[in-house]
Amino acid sequence: MRYEGVVYRPPSEAGSLLIQATIGCPHNKCTFCGMYKDKQFRIRPVAEIKEDIDQAKTVYGDGVDTVFFPDGNTILMKTKELIEIISYVREVFPTLQRVTMYGSTKFILLKSDQELQQLRSSGLSRIHSGMESGDDIVLERICKGATAQQTIEAGLKVKAAGIELSEYIIIGIGGRERSVEHAKNSARVLNEINPDFIRLRTFIPFPGTPIYDEYRRGDFQLLTPHEALRETRLLIEELNVTSKLYSDHGSNYAYVNGRLPAAKNKMFQAIDYMLTLPEDRFRPPEEGSL
Repeated sequence: MRYEGVVYRPPSEAGSLLIQATIGCPHNKCTFCGMYKDKQFRIRPVAEIKEDIDQAKTVYGDGVDTVFFPDGNTILMKTKELIEIISYVREVFPTLQRVTMYGSTKFILLKSDQELQQLRSSGLSRIHSGMESGDDIVLERICKGATAQQTIEAGLKVKAAGIELSEYIIIGIGGRERSVEHAKNSARVLNEINPDFIRLRTFIPFPGTPIYDEYRRGDFQLLTPHEALRETRLLIEELNVTSKLYSDHGSNYAYVNGRLPAAKNKMFQAIDYMLTLPEDRFRPPEEGSL
């Protein structure tokens, strides 16, 4: 298989075969994101993608259960081409359990309901979508390229097509100033969508990004560990969904996982315990692995 640059995938796709279908990110303007900055976005030819799939078959035989198609926003590919590579990888690996890719609101909305249904019929199992926040002020500040209402519309389109949806929320991305609004409005949007999965990440400023410069100037105030925990608790309090919630990332201060709403009390217990610990027991807010 051929890879260009650093290839990113969700932690939940750690065991997946990675077939790079697109290079870079077509948006690539989010102020918090340091990924794909060394790449010019392009879509790989279908013939090349199929060659990599064939090579993977030679290397792994039938030992492939899941496939993830990086890079960022592979959903942007023409629907006909997506159907071709999804159908082909399922033909080559007939026992595949899951085929997934990244797709943010801006690019999901470019697909019609019929196109998304066709993608599901071809074998697309799940879309990983970086919602980040449900607060319009925060979304504008981080240059996400979508509004809260558009996020709801895109999420409902994916769900209606029968494709699993994994939404990502960044704890602390609103800073201290918008912490409460970020938590409450993110929960409001998630309540409207009721995604299959909600995955939490805690914001760490990445050198070389605009928001890192804001942080260094003092224009963006990072949440302390306790503040991040309280924001997480507020988000969960406000959620009225049947989603599975995971904090499956090393950036998080508390590992709260489970099906909502049944797991809420256990999540609160875990967070409340963490809030009894001194803040110097946690990693510094500006340090951590992305």
